[in-house]
Amino acid sequence: MLTVDFDRLGLQPGERVLDMGCGAGRHAFEMYRRGADVVAFDQDADELAGVLEVFGAMKEQGEVPAGASADIKQGDALALPFADGEFDRVVAAEVLEHVPADIQAIGELVRVLRPGGTIAVTVPRWFPEIVNWKLSSAYHEVEGGHIRIYTDAELGDKLTRAGLVLEGKDHVHGLHTPYWWIKCAVGVDNDDHPLAKAYHRLLVWEIMKQPKALQVAGKVLDPLIGKSMVLYLRKPAA
Repeated sequence: MLTVDFDRLGLQPGERVLDMGCGAGRHAFEMYRRGADVVAFDQDADELAGVLEVFGAMKEQGEVPAGASADIKQGDALALPFADGEFDRVVAAEVLEHVPADIQAIGELVRVLRPGGTIAVTVPRWFPEIVNWKLSSAYHEVEGGHIRIYTDAELGDKLTRAGLVLEGKDHVHGLHTPYWWIKCAVGVDNDDHPLAKAYHRLLVWEIMKQPKALQVAGKVLDPLIGKSMVLYLRKPAA
């Protein structure tokens, strides 16, 4: 399930790209599949080991174009171990809401992006997220959990003050918001609750089969209650 639209980001085969805070690697895998030179970056060594294993399997199964490459790197978002302007594209998906020093992390993302390059930053959207927080403290009061809720204006301001130019905004995963409201209402760890189980089956059907009815429902719900906000920005060439 992708949050970033890579056509909108402008990703091209052969470009060097960073997936900062890659987690399980969903965006890194898609960029590799599109022929990019991918670096999956995270602080979690176990997550990175799994990502590297999938990279290898993708190559063995012929899922990536000739010339594409992918690797992992462990480290701290506040001190990225990369040169200035090293990457053509950068993705930071559902990361900044976990980082106490978010302005410092944004500065690092801008530093490693080349002039003229583009970046996609995604975070939980304010309205769906505030509902989750009010329904359940367990949703966010966990080690490494969400520590803030961004408004569109706040995130946009922090990114543009760091030197980026905002080129577009989107809201996605509208069908997923009710699932998390249900989970927060019945207990975030209560996966056996009938309502949570039923809605989870619906989401699996959406992801695996992509039925037309749910595609239409998603397009209607995304601008209203899309769970994630996506900002697309460019670093000025000069």
